[in-house]
Amino acid sequence: MDESLLKDIASEFENDFFGNEEPVSGTSSDASSSTTTIKVLNKSYTILVNPKQRGNPLLKSISNVPWEFSDIIPDYQMGPSTCALFLSIRYHNLNPDYIHDRLKKLGKLYNLRVLLVQVDIKDPHHVLKNLTRICILADLTLILAWSAEEAGKIIETYKIYENKPAEFLKEKGESSSYLRLIQALTSIRSVNKSDATVLINKFKTLKGILEATEIQLSELPGFGARKAKNLYTTLHTKFCR
Repeated sequence: MDESLLKDIASEFENDFFGNEEPVSGTSSDASSSTTTIKVLNKSYTILVNPKQRGNPLLKSISNVPWEFSDIIPDYQMGPSTCALFLSIRYHNLNPDYIHDRLKKLGKLYNLRVLLVQVDIKDPHHVLKNLTRICILADLTLILAWSAEEAGKIIETYKIYENKPAEFLKEKGESSSYLRLIQALTSIRSVNKSDATVLINKFKTLKGILEATEIQLSELPGFGARKAKNLYTTLHTKFCR
């Protein structure tokens, strides 16, 4: 076979396999090379979406980063080494073999592999137990969403934080005693930031809150007998070693 023909075949294979990440020298004009480079740079900031996901409502919630349809194996590619498969529990109940078939095609591709599950039935616990087992065996990270909007924001967040250092994701400690008290109070079940603010405005300090009676707590705006009892019980439960 002619040597020049072999080079052409090798170049074509390299383009197909590596997705035209770099323009091949000597086969394109300078203008076409720059166009190819710009296209690749744009794709690095884009979420790639499998055409099978066309019509999925979660796509409407991806608004802060660009996305485009592409011939990929997973449902979503958030980076060169990060992907996600999408599954609703209702669909899984109707097609239990679907996720197994998708995982066979995915193989060992990607370092971070997410199974994004939309919880859309009333009692998902038994199904989630089985999906958790699948994720452990297939080296997947299970992420749950309770709406299409939440699912879209999860995909979007993965892309936004793709190149952020770990330190950027860590929770930053607050130096203000007021903010630390807010954080402590909101760690109690059913107490939100508004409730914590009401408590501080009324009783001024943590000591004042601790000295408040259950009846005083129940009379606060946004509180009731149940929330007041839960807060009072939590604050007056002895710590055990």
